[in-house]
Amino acid sequence: MIAVVCLHNRLARLFPFQAYNKGMIGKEDILDALREVIDPEIGVNVTDLGLVYEAGEKDGAISVKMTMTTAACPLGGLIRDQARNVLKKRFPAAASVDVELVWSPPWSADMMSAEARRKLGIK
Repeated sequence: MIAVVCLHNRLARLFPFQAYNKGMIGKEDILDALREVIDPEIGVNVTDLGLVYEAGEKDGAISVKMTMTTAACPLGGLIRDQARNVLKKRFPAAASVDVELVWSPPWSADMMSAEARRKLGIK
């Protein structure tokens, strides 16, 4: 039994977001994963752009509500699918991953992080 516990603890350290920590995925973990999703028209990740409104995990299911810079964005479906794929890859033990596009409240540049503003030359 001790060997199993030691192996579990070692695997949890090596793979902190895998099945070994199911139920331990926090909002910041999800937001960090979504930094891999880049808006191709702007060149900044969706987290720093402020496009992610809600992110969480409950009972192994990850859910995200995000928006686009405009409802007319032709890449919304592509970016949503990229977000879903990144989350599935980062958290393969998740029971499900749901990424929903929402339009309220409308996105504004005020939602961007300081890093996004710096990259885009906005003060």
